[in-house]
Amino acid sequence: MVFPDTKLEKNLWKKGFKYVVGIDEAGRGPLAGPVCAGAVLIGKDTEILALVRDSKKMTEKQRESVYEEIKSSTKAWGVCMVSSKVIDEVGIQEAVKLAMEGALRQIEEKIGSRADYLIVDGTNVSTISGYHMTKIKAGDLKHYSISAASILAKVERDRYMRKIAKRYPQYMFEKHVGYGTKLHMDLLKEYGPCDIHRGSFAPVRKLIEKGL
Repeated sequence: MVFPDTKLEKNLWKKGFKYVVGIDEAGRGPLAGPVCAGAVLIGKDTEILALVRDSKKMTEKQRESVYEEIKSSTKAWGVCMVSSKVIDEVGIQEAVKLAMEGALRQIEEKIGSRADYLIVDGTNVSTISGYHMTKIKAGDLKHYSISAASILAKVERDRYMRKIAKRYPQYMFEKHVGYGTKLHMDLLKEYGPCDIHRGSFAPVRKLIEKGL
């Protein structure tokens, strides 16, 4: 098991970047629901939680157990969701960027200052202009603030999908949270897309074109 550390954050602090924000997203690939970004700002006195790691390496129970601790132990945090409607309008790449910018703005409002440096999971994300920014492959696996951000994003999105499942019970969103599992695809073919499905994504678009 790989555990994230704060070496990168400490290195950037030494270079004079006081506010280093870790950012990650959840929900880039699903066929339904929003994309969600989390952002986390830690400081030299931040308690480093042993349970924090890449959210994909954690169980739902583990993510939920550490979620509130992350929020209370960090200097500031932000979470922003961008809807499936906006994803269809602007594309997933731009939607991810909008979500990340929204989460970042929440942190900046809380600290009353502009962030100095962004460390972001993934090399295929769009650049947030006007900032020093490093895009890191498997960043959520290696760097604490990104790992913490990944947990916030994943928990927030999963909670939303479980909640909205009550509005659309036939799709069982609480089980697959919008991802293109066999269960989801079978239900999608049976009932056709609903309001929160991403019509611009090929599996959904093909069903729409067929008149489902």
